[in-house]
Amino acid sequence: MRLMKLLSLLALIFTVCLGMALLAEEHKSAIAPNPSFDKMKTLDGAWVGNMLDGGKEYPATTRFTMVSDGSALMSWLGEGTPYEMVTVFHMDGPRLMATHYCAAHNQPRMVAAPSGDPNRVDFKFKDGTNIGPNDVHMQEVVFIFDGPDHHIQEWTSMDNHGKLSIGRFDFRRKK
Repeated sequence: MRLMKLLSLLALIFTVCLGMALLAEEHKSAIAPNPSFDKMKTLDGAWVGNMLDGGKEYPATTRFTMVSDGSALMSWLGEGTPYEMVTVFHMDGPRLMATHYCAAHNQPRMVAAPSGDPNRVDFKFKDGTNIGPNDVHMQEVVFIFDGPDHHIQEWTSMDNHGKLSIGRFDFRRKK
């Protein structure tokens, strides 16, 4: 008798879980086609290179992974270091967005700006969280694609006096 109740309970749980999964499948948000997002998706994988800052060169790494059923691209810059930063790229209706989780403890949100160059994706500051009027934060990021195994990232930060500075990363796909 107990075995029958247990089997019935397990069957019920399985049926409910299956039904929820099918219902969720039917109610997914549509992702609008976007050439810039398609270009960003080609970054999926591990990359090595260097960062140029103030005339000095430093080793750098980045990694990109498609997540959330292909609806978002997650990026790690400096993974495993104290300055590790994560950026998530995703569609918001027709707009490509980037939310950057910065080592400065803030989260700027940027929107891809239209560009006539299919090998370039420019993100401009929209808003953010934990950013006060004079707080240092990322203002924009540009991705420049030079073939399937090479890209450049230019991160522009704004200091607490409104001065902009650019950190340039040059990456090659890790083999």
